Amino acid sequence: MSSEEKQPKRIAIEMPKDVKPAYANAALISVTPAELLIDFAQVFPRVPKGQIVSRVILSPLHAKLLQRALAHNIANYERQFGEIRIPTQPSVADQFFRFSQSDDDDDKSK
Repeated sequence: MSSEEKQPKRIAIEMPKDVKPAYANAALISVTPAELLIDFAQVFPRVPKGQIVSRVILSPLHAKLLQRALAHNIANYERQFGEIRIPTQPSVADQFFRFSQSDDDDDKSK
């Protein structure tokens, strides 16, 4: 194999000037046989409704690759800044980023 075949090709990705960042502190995850849909939402204290700020649709393969990339980057973050502690008491995070009680549900909130 040549050195070109061994090296993965780099893809240039452009950031549009008008792209707006979205803050999310909750995620609702739904699955179909072909896709994972992640609705990112903002939920604020003393406000009875949250609001979806972005939807991302991924193939199962890309979702698994995202999971791997997130795990890698969280490990790097914790090496640099210390462990990210998840509260042991029930919290807002538990309500919005947890596995559903039933594996049979089509709609899985995490």
